[in-house]
Amino acid sequence: MDLVALEVKMKNILVICTGNSCRSQMAEGFLEYYTNDNFQIFSAGIRAIGVNSKAIKVMKEIGIDISKHTSNLVEEYSEIDFDYIITVCDNAREFCPFIKGNGMRYHHNFPDPDSLFINLQEELNNFRKVRDMIKNYVIDFIDTELKQQIN
Repeated sequence: MDLVALEVKMKNILVICTGNSCRSQMAEGFLEYYTNDNFQIFSAGIRAIGVNSKAIKVMKEIGIDISKHTSNLVEEYSEIDFDYIITVCDNAREFCPFIKGNGMRYHHNFPDPDSLFINLQEELNNFRKVRDMIKNYVIDFIDTELKQQIN
């Protein structure tokens, strides 16, 4: 008797913000960390302006390294069928181009941690505050939407 291996399609998650530099990068980092490689995680922006060094710093403080992440445009993923699409700012939700597939769509508007020009310590505290908000959102998202799919 021949055994036939069934190929299980790994589910894809896309996180989108305006510049793919802070919020979506942090969300991607948390999703990668908490889903234990059970999903393919992507992040993109309406524009791609580079991963923000302060986002890298505050994520590294809690043991999550996003320094190898790249800043990408949504259009770069036009051929990928996404199961979950999360916008993390109102601008991305409003101006996001069409995304292929029937993926479930979610939205939460997080403040832009890089929008205030203040001293470095206050700026880092602002990044930490937004980081923690995104962490709580991702944990809730996983508990409500993905828990049954994680080993």
